[in-house]
This record gives sequence, structure tokens and C-alpha cells, in this order.
Amino acid sequence: MNDSRLLQEFFNYCRVERGLSANTLGAYDHDLRRLAEFALKREKELLTLDRADLLALLKEMKDSGLNERSITRFISAVRGFYKYLLREDLIRQDPAAYLESRKAWQTLPVFLSLEQVESLLAQPEVDADTGLRDRAMLELMYATGLRVSELVGLKLSDIEWEAGYLNCFGKGSKQRRVPVGRSALEWLTRYMPARMRLLDGASSHLIFVEEGGRPVTRQKFWKIVTDYGRMAKIPHVTPHTLRHSFATVLLEHGADLRSVQLMLGHADVSTTQIYTHVTDERLRKSYKKFHPRA
Repeated sequence: MNDSRLLQEFFNYCRVERGLSANTLGAYDHDLRRLAEFALKREKELLTLDRADLLALLKEMKDSGLNERSITRFISAVRGFYKYLLREDLIRQDPAAYLESRKAWQTLPVFLSLEQVESLLAQPEVDADTGLRDRAMLELMYATGLRVSELVGLKLSDIEWEAGYLNCFGKGSKQRRVPVGRSALEWLTRYMPARMRLLDGASSHLIFVEEGGRPVTRQKFWKIVTDYGRMAKIPHVTPHTLRHSFATVLLEHGADLRSVQLMLGHADVSTTQIYTHVTDERLRKSYKKFHPRA
């Protein structure tokens, strides 16, 4: 059954069996036509769209500036449509079931490509002490996926230089041990003399400091990241973007979900699972691009 016929039968069901108003039917028609166009663009049919497809469309709608009310209405139409298909035994699984949670689509992680990460990391002027510090902070956040509060709160004693690990205290004062990559350790080492100059005789246990030994605040680091993001011409970069990028690149290269959960400090693996929706979509695109029979 083609998509046009499928939609027509759904609209007949809504009109006759559910008794929906003309206004509601008109809204359903508008939203489901959008869904059908999206399926066509992906060379799929409505019956073969999966959860990753729906999430990708929602993100596309959100990024385009569509208001929350319109997106919520769209979700309602899509959920009703796929419940109908499930009831009619036209599909075995409901790809829209996940959309029941608005939080799921509202917080779909935004992450950077490897090229964007390289561009962002290249922005600090490392001839200056503050530039060296900023580069070390960016490298460390991308290498470890730390939260901002964890990053700015790191002490010298938290780094296991020889082993290549750091210890940090996350939410609920829970301590975790996270591996640190070679590049981040190298930049931290380069930053240490600059740190002494920034301290200028003052004393601090913190790794990252301002001139005179004042701590780098969360607000300051947020500004550091967003300013360098603008310089790199990457829109909407925040510290969370680096954390999301850390998790995404690990999963894309074969890390298991439990390991990523532990490194991020998530209490529940279900929080970490949001990243699989991102990686599933990118895997699908890679498959379609490179597989000769795709």
C-alpha cells in the first residue's frame, strides 16, 4: 500500500470512527504530509520509518525554529498514526512510542564533528598564558567528558600523570576515575608553567586559575567556549556540546554503553542511552553512503 493510500485510510478512520473535527483533521493532514515528505527524502516509506528517523525529523524541526506548540501537535499526529498502523497489524513495532516523553526529543544531544572539534581547539592563542590555559581546558573536557563544575573544580592532586587518569567528584559527591588521553595530558603539561605565572606568587590547589590565583568560574568557562565557538564559526557551542561530543565519538568507535556511562558519571544507563539515538542515525547515513547495495 502506498503512502497516499495509507494516509487516506487513516484520515477516514479518524473521521468516521473517532469523529475528529475538521480542524483536527486538517492539522493531522498537514503534519503527516510533512512526515511523508521526510520519508520520501530518505527514500523510505511511512511503514519503514524507525525511531531514529522520527527523532532526526524532530531535531530538524526544532533546529529550523518551529515553535514548541507546533512540534507537540506534530508528535500527537504521528503517535496517533502509528498506533493506528499497529492496531491494523501493518507494523510490528511502534517507532513513535519513544516520543511519549517530550524530554527525549527536547534534549537530543548536539555534538561536533571531528573537523569542528579540531577547529574549536585551534582557536586559543597559545602564546599567551590564558590561551594555553584555555586550550588545556578545552582539550581536557573533550578528552574526558567532564561537567563544567567538575572541570573548574579539578585540583593538582586529582591528576594521575603517569597512569593517565584523573579523579573527580560528580553529582552527589560521587567520585569517579576517568582516563585522560595523550593530547590532553600534553597540553596540561604545557600549561603548568603558565599556571605559575598566572598565580604570580599566590597559592591555589586548583589546576585552572585566573591572574592572581582566582579560580576560573563555571560562567567564565562557558564564555570561553562560546567565544571560541564564534571564532571557529560553529553555532551554538557550549561546554555541554563538548561533553556530548566526547560521548558520541566513543560510541561511534565501538565503546560499550556501560563504559561511557561510568566515564560520564551517569547514575542510570538510561540517561546515557540518548547518545545511541545520535549514533544510530549517523551509522544509518554512513551505511547508505558507502554500502554498494544500500
